[in-house]
Formats: sequence, C-alpha cells, structure tokens
Amino acid sequence: MAGLTRERRTAYLLGLPAALITAALFLVPLALLFAVSFTGADGFSLSAYARLFGSEHYLWVIGNSLQLALITTLVTLVIAYPASFAIARAKGVWRSLLLGSLLLPLAASVIVKAFAWTILLRSTGIVNNTLIALGLIHEPIRMIFTETALVIGAVNVFLPFMILPIFAVVAQMDERLTEAAATLGAGPVAAFWRVTVPVTLPGVIAGIALVFSLTVSAYVVPTLLIGERYPTLPSTIAKAYLLTNEGSFGAAAGVVLLTIALAVVIVSSRLGKAPGAAR
Repeated sequence: MAGLTRERRTAYLLGLPAALITAALFLVPLALLFAVSFTGADGFSLSAYARLFGSEHYLWVIGNSLQLALITTLVTLVIAYPASFAIARAKGVWRSLLLGSLLLPLAASVIVKAFAWTILLRSTGIVNNTLIALGLIHEPIRMIFTETALVIGAVNVFLPFMILPIFAVVAQMDERLTEAAATLGAGPVAAFWRVTVPVTLPGVIAGIALVFSLTVSAYVVPTLLIGERYPTLPSTIAKAYLLTNEGSFGAAAGVVLLTIALAVVIVSSRLGKAPGAAR
C-alpha cells in the first residue's frame, strides 16, 4: 500500500471490515461446500459428481430446474415489459398505486404466497368454483400439483423482480426518442425494435438474470405447488442433507446449482456491457 494515495488507503481500510464479514459469511461457506463436494469415504473423490451427471434421473432433475427457470423467465418477461411501460407512463397517484401494488407483495413471505395459490387452485378453490358457476366446467378440474400451477405460482412470486429493472430503465427513457425516429421515417414497429428495445435492453437483461437465478434456486414454490412430482436441484439438495444424510452429494448438487446461477449472472453482465446494449 506504499504507492497508494492517502485517500485510497483510507478507503481500503474503511472497506476492510465489510470485506472480512463478506468473506466470513459467504466465501468461507462456499469454499467448504466446494471442498465437501469432492470428498468421499476415502478422501478426495468425484463420486458425487459421477452420480449426479451419470444418472438419467438426476439429469432429468437438472433439466426440470432449467425448464422451470426458462419458462418462468419468458412468461414474466412477456408480462413485465408492457407493464413496465404502463407504470412508467402513469402519472401522479396512478403511478403510486401501480408501484404500491407491485411492491406490496414483496413484503409477504414466499410461503404465504405459495399457500395462497394452493387455496385458489384446489378442487374446492375459488378458481374451480368460479368456472363451475360460469358454466364453463361441470366438475372441478385438477389444477394444484401440476406444472401449470407451478409456473403460475413462480410467475406470481418472481414477476416484480422482472418489472423493477425494466421500469427503472423505462422511467429514464426520453419519450422523444421514438418521435425522433418517426420524423426520420421509421414506422412504429421499426422504431420499437431499433430504438425502444436497445434502450431498454439493460433492464431486460438484469430482469432475466434476476428471475432466472431466483427461479432455478427456488425451493419453497416447487415443494408446495407440485411436490415430489417435479423434483428440482434445490429439493434434491434438501433431501440429501435432511433425509438421506448424503452431504457430499448434496454439496455437489449445490455447486452445480451455484454454477448455473453464476453463469447466468456473468453472461448477463457481459451482454449488458456489450456495444449497443446501453444505447
């Protein structure tokens, strides 16, 4: 630190406690998780990873996690993109109401929201009773413990994490950009793809990274809405640690899950810094 300025040395010293706390709370546990994943009965072993990637069942489990994350991300993006513009273009009290309706659910526990969907979608729930009252169906249809119910619940829980990053970008977007594109001869569709989409792309990328990472690592929502019918990596990790006492295998599954989440964050970060992404 001899070649550093006094201000920079002070900044480093002030940041040192936070760095040590971060290392103690995050880096050390992750390092232990990584080490345990390579541990077997006789010391170093790749048996946990061989079991994870050598079994059709666990490859299916990994596929389930990726499929749920991908579908949830796509559905939330389709809903969030126009919703973000609606909130950003709203004025006065209407914007406050829309933002409040978006942020208020974040105060509720994920468990509460997942249980609420089980009540709504069960055979005697509001959805089935409403469909029967309207004459659209004659007897209750199975909704709970299906992949459809899982996607609906996941979209409901993670939708705000897609809307907020896009809204943050759209709210700063100059509305005159599309007007300028129109004066240069661009039609509505061309102006949207060549002006609006590139400007809002950083928010879209951030939202995709958030929702995908949160969904792929979700445990409560799949467990409550579909259970063992749709095993995922988080449920596999919980089972390995809580039921079968297979710490090495659970750690290996955790490393794979962490790798997927980190890969999404790194790729999205690179895309966000790509030329033209922030224009």
